[in-house]
Amino acid sequence: MSRDIFRRFGESAIRWSKKIWFVLNWKRSIRGRILWSTLISFFLAVFMASIWNNFFVLIGTFLLFFFLFMDNIVRYIRSLADGLMRIAQGNLDYRLPPSRYDELGSVANNINYMAEQLHDRIDRERRIEKSKMELITNVSHDLRTPLTSIIGYLNLLKHDDYGDLDEHKRYIQNTYNKTQQLKKLIDDLFEYTRLTSGEARLSFRPVDLAGLMEQVLTEFEPLAHEQSLTVRKLCERERVLGLVDAEKFVRAVDNLLMNALKFSVKPGAITVRLFERGSRIRLEVENRGTPISKEQELLLFDRFYKAEPSRNDHSMLPGAGLGLSIARSIAELHGGHIGLEHRNGLFTFYIELPRKEQTPPYPERG
Repeated sequence: MSRDIFRRFGESAIRWSKKIWFVLNWKRSIRGRILWSTLISFFLAVFMASIWNNFFVLIGTFLLFFFLFMDNIVRYIRSLADGLMRIAQGNLDYRLPPSRYDELGSVANNINYMAEQLHDRIDRERRIEKSKMELITNVSHDLRTPLTSIIGYLNLLKHDDYGDLDEHKRYIQNTYNKTQQLKKLIDDLFEYTRLTSGEARLSFRPVDLAGLMEQVLTEFEPLAHEQSLTVRKLCERERVLGLVDAEKFVRAVDNLLMNALKFSVKPGAITVRLFERGSRIRLEVENRGTPISKEQELLLFDRFYKAEPSRNDHSMLPGAGLGLSIARSIAELHGGHIGLEHRNGLFTFYIELPRKEQTPPYPERG
C-alpha cells in the first residue's frame, strides 16, 4: 500500500516539476518570460534605486527594464496582427515567420496552417469551377457535332435533295447512326454524373464472375471479329465468386473492352484474364496499341480525355471520353480500384475487387 502511495506521489511530483520547468523556461513559455522579466527588472531597479536612493528611480527603472525585456513579445504580436491582416485581405501566400518556440510560435504555426488550408480550399474550388466550365464546353461540343449532322441530313431529305433510292437510304442510315451516337453520349453523361454525384446505389449480390465474363465476351466477339481482332479468355477457375452489382460491373467491363476495340492495332488480339490473388479478384483486359507517354497515361481516366485512335474507323461511333471515367467510378463504388500497366504499346487495363467475403463500402464523398 505504501509503495503505491509513494509511486503515485513520485509520478505527481514529476508531472508538476515538468509543468513548473515549462513555466520557468524563458524560451518556451511566455509566462516564464514575463516572470523572469519581472524578477530581473525588479532586481535591476533595486540596484539602481540603491545608487540614487530614490523611490521614483525604482519605479521608473523597473518599468524601463520590464518594457525592454517584453519588447520582443510585443513586436512579435504586432507581426502576427499584420500577418493576419494580409491574409484577411486575400494574400494567402503570406506566411508568418515561425521563429519562436513558445505559445506565440504555436499561434503563428496555426495561422500558417489556416492560410494553407484556405489556399488549398480556394484552389480546389477554382479547379471545380474550371472543371464545370470545361464540362459544359465539352458536352456542348460533343452534342452539337452529331446534332448538326442530323439536321443536315434531315434538311436534305426534306427538300428531296438526293439522286436515287440508294442515296436516300444512305442518308437515313447516316441519320440513324448519328442519333445512336447522340443517345450514347447522353447515356454516358447521365451515367457519369449519377455515379460521381453519390446518388448511385448499387445492389450487391454474389455473382459467378467467370460465367458473367463468358456472357459478355460472347456478345463482344462479333464486334471484335468485324475489326479483325480475336478474343482470348484466360480464367484460372471455372467459378470465381464476387460480391458485385452485375449490371454496373458489366458496364465497367464493357467500357474496357470497347476501349481496347478502338485503340488496338488491327489485326490483333484482345486478351481477357480473370483470377484471384489473396483477398482480391483481378480482371485484366490486354491489347496492343500505339505507345503513349507517361503524361497521357495519367490523363486516360480523366473525364472527356480522348486519345487518338490507332486508325480511322468510321464504323466505330466516337465517344465523349467518359468510358474509363465511368469504369473507375464503378470500381470505386465496389470498394476496388482500376489501373493501367503499359509497356512498349502493350496495354493492360485492370479492375481489382475485394472477394465476396468482404462487403465493399461506399466511399465517402466530399
